[in-house]
Order: sequence, then structure tokens, then C-alpha cells
Amino acid sequence: MDAIADWLHDFKAAPAPSRNELAKAVRTTARTLEHDAPGHSVELRVPPFVAVQCIEGPRHTRGTPPNVVECSPRTWLLLATGLLSWDQADVDASGSRAAEIAAWLPIIPLKGFGAE
Repeated sequence: MDAIADWLHDFKAAPAPSRNELAKAVRTTARTLEHDAPGHSVELRVPPFVAVQCIEGPRHTRGTPPNVVECSPRTWLLLATGLLSWDQADVDASGSRAAEIAAWLPIIPLKGFGAE
């Protein structure tokens, strides 16, 4: 997270992280959520890097799951670090259980705007 922290705080002034740095941060935080909130009732998608299933509840086995959260890598990382709240985030959340992800955030808290 250190490699992208400045960019998360101020993406206009800080240099953008490399694709590898961004992918690593996205995958690490998403897989941490998957580990911390095991289950298969909600799918988190952060294209093009990762999709994980989490949150206890009914399991889906085929097609699009009923509860999906999808967002950009930067939005996901802002959520995962606590620099952005669920209510402020621009996420595509569908299904009655999708917002349950908010209870598991932040994953790796960073200090900054809105996080202190």
C-alpha cells in the first residue's frame, strides 16, 4: 500500500502507480476481504484485476450472482483503506446483500481525508 498511498491521497499531484503496483494492491485487499468475510453470497468485482466472493449466505453456482459490487480499482482502494466511505463511493451495487461489504471496511486503514 505504501507504493500507492500518495496517489490515493491526491491522484492529480502524485504519480500514478504502475499497473503491477495497482494490481497487487487491489488483489491483496480484495483477497483479504475474501478471507475476513468468508462466504459466497456477494461477489466483489474490481476489473480488470480481481473478482472474489465473500459474505456468509446463500451460494450461487451459475451465471451472474444476485449480489454484486463492482467498482474501479481506485474506488475500491479508497474504500479498502477507509479514505472513502461506502455512502460516498461510486460503486455499482446490486442485490439486497451487496452493501454488507461496507461492514468489513476498511481493510487496511490509511490516514487522510475523511479517515482520521
